[in-house]
Amino acid sequence: MNFIQPQVFLKSFTCPYCSAIAQQNWWHTSFSGNRYPTSSNNGIRVSHCQHCEEYTLWVWDNMVYPTNGNAPSPNGEMPEAVKKIYLEACSIYQKSPRGAAALLRLGIQMLCKELGENGTNINNDIKNLVEKGLPEIVQKSLDIVRVTGNDAVHPGQIDTDDPNTVARLFELTNIVVQYMITLPKQVGSLYDSLPTDKVEAISKRDKTN
Repeated sequence: MNFIQPQVFLKSFTCPYCSAIAQQNWWHTSFSGNRYPTSSNNGIRVSHCQHCEEYTLWVWDNMVYPTNGNAPSPNGEMPEAVKKIYLEACSIYQKSPRGAAALLRLGIQMLCKELGENGTNINNDIKNLVEKGLPEIVQKSLDIVRVTGNDAVHPGQIDTDDPNTVARLFELTNIVVQYMITLPKQVGSLYDSLPTDKVEAISKRDKTN
């Protein structure tokens, strides 16, 4: 899933409303209310999405509305319990990147439970998923969110106050859902649509190997 992080005065980015990578028209105003069509030192900035016609509101370089801010929208196949945590992380991301990182770690723990693990120890859950054939790219994504989220709760060497560091965790969470839920559904649906005799031939082939 392509995602261009919204930034002030960027000509196009992933819209937090419609999730399209769309052209943005900008204007801004001073705190006294005077409106200007081009860049200046005035702190209130507004972008207008050319795809969905919605507006984002910024104070200096920070998006203050909508509250999901610069974070990518959740994958459409994300389980509801995980999505709830994900959206909560989005809502505080601008104010507290550290809090968002901790929430995303919790979301990953809940996702492991959705994938058949017990959800009580995220490290053991990832280990069990690896033993079941978890792709390396997904394992790495899970561990990045796990380790960074742990550091948000027990500060160490990772700068979880840096919004750019935490921004990647949203993308990685979506990558895990894409690999573990979306792709298996898509492939399973296409496989089930194959003619019965072709499926039987594939089954016989695999039994002879």
